[in-house]
Amino acid sequence: MVYLMTKKNDDKARGFLTYKREMPARRPVNERIRDSGEVYMPFPEEKLKSQATRCMDCGVPFCQAGCPLGNRIPDWNHFVHEGRWREAYDLLRSTNNFPEFTGRICPAPCESACVLGVIDAPVTIEQIERETIERAFKEGWVDPGAPAIRTGKHVAVIGSGPSGLAAADQLNRAGHWVTVFERDDRPGGLLQYGIPDFKLEKHVVERRIGVMEQAGITFKTGVHIGVDTDRETLSAFDAVVLCIGATKPRDLPIPGRDAHGIHYAWNYLWQQNKRVAGHPLDEVEPIIATDKHVIVIGGGDTGSDCIGTANRQGAKTITQFEVLPMPPENRPVHQPWPFYPMILRSSSSHEEGAERHWSVMTKAFETENGRVVALHTVKVEVKTGDDGRPRFVEVEGSEVRWPADLVLLAIGYTGPEPGGVVEQLGVPLDARGAIQTDGHYHTPVPGVFAAGDGRRGQSLVVWAISEGREAARAVDIYLMGESRLPTKGRGDLPFVR
Repeated sequence: MVYLMTKKNDDKARGFLTYKREMPARRPVNERIRDSGEVYMPFPEEKLKSQATRCMDCGVPFCQAGCPLGNRIPDWNHFVHEGRWREAYDLLRSTNNFPEFTGRICPAPCESACVLGVIDAPVTIEQIERETIERAFKEGWVDPGAPAIRTGKHVAVIGSGPSGLAAADQLNRAGHWVTVFERDDRPGGLLQYGIPDFKLEKHVVERRIGVMEQAGITFKTGVHIGVDTDRETLSAFDAVVLCIGATKPRDLPIPGRDAHGIHYAWNYLWQQNKRVAGHPLDEVEPIIATDKHVIVIGGGDTGSDCIGTANRQGAKTITQFEVLPMPPENRPVHQPWPFYPMILRSSSSHEEGAERHWSVMTKAFETENGRVVALHTVKVEVKTGDDGRPRFVEVEGSEVRWPADLVLLAIGYTGPEPGGVVEQLGVPLDARGAIQTDGHYHTPVPGVFAAGDGRRGQSLVVWAISEGREAARAVDIYLMGESRLPTKGRGDLPFVR
């Protein structure tokens, strides 16, 4: 199938002059912090078409280059503008396995690369993507698409986060039998247990898992490959894809770190997602923010998720620290368009209530009877050292004591967890602590591939999906000598060898 673009009408040609960027309204704060539902309200179809009309159909679509998946954004924007939803969905699905995920939780580097963003607010690409896939589910267009012919090859995918799901989906479409192993009780990985429901309700994840099962993919949960299985478990497979993520959290080894009440953000979010799902918790120490002074260390998305969760749990106060300086509100000179800029961003969680502080370094945790009661910080400045590298310099006399009953460490991840399947298979790590691969996602171990954060390092959900797709193509070539799976941006229109 090949799409031919029709001549744009005058409304489309002047849409970026006629309409301003508009996003769905958020539910009132005092309403949404009482539940776990997504924060955004429905967006009328006519407004969405108007937003799609703002797309300028640039001769060189930088938005497409800015997307790790190479989504053909101007084309499906045009289809949405004309109300040709089925065609918009078909084109979107050809390059993106899971628009319902990226349409909710992707930071949208495509929008940062939008040409309109040079002079005005960029096109609402992410929202259009979300509404397109939701329309497809509503209309029944999302066909599981089980392959008509099977190759007889069996592939094991270890991990069911976004990279694992993308790899499994593509490999299944190529005709291989795919089994996905997940150590937790439900598939989805980060999507299931690392992201709060107010950003991604779990019925969205489960809906997609159901589609994949109908397509012939097998999910085995509660199986921690490499820990409660031996190497022989994987011997029945013709290839293995490691999509285990970068789940080893970065620690903060300062005095008092071993006190109760100091936790990694992942453990906190994992528990809350379990509670919302109604699943029992067997932890010795429940992590909950109710009536507590909460300190979140780390200014990224994970820290923001902790803030939103703590607000819903009824925290007494919430304070967030970031060791880096406060970002500018506009693009810095050294990050010009179309690069993704490091600018000040405030999430819906910040809107719900939290104090934010930048250039703050935690020096020690104060404890009483084995529990954290406060932490001590200093202000820092970034200066260039004698070696030419930036370093943090403490500001004299800037020490502050902060009361704290619960401290959440949201300072990133350093790579895959040690041991487990990586050690069992003898897969080496590179100098960064990530899984070592060649230029085709193949590890030095024959038949073992890797994709996602475990290979790339901590990154975005859209990069994880891209990695899974590319790794699947590499596996297909390894198994069959060639592949009909598409490369980045080509989509499935048409398949080429």
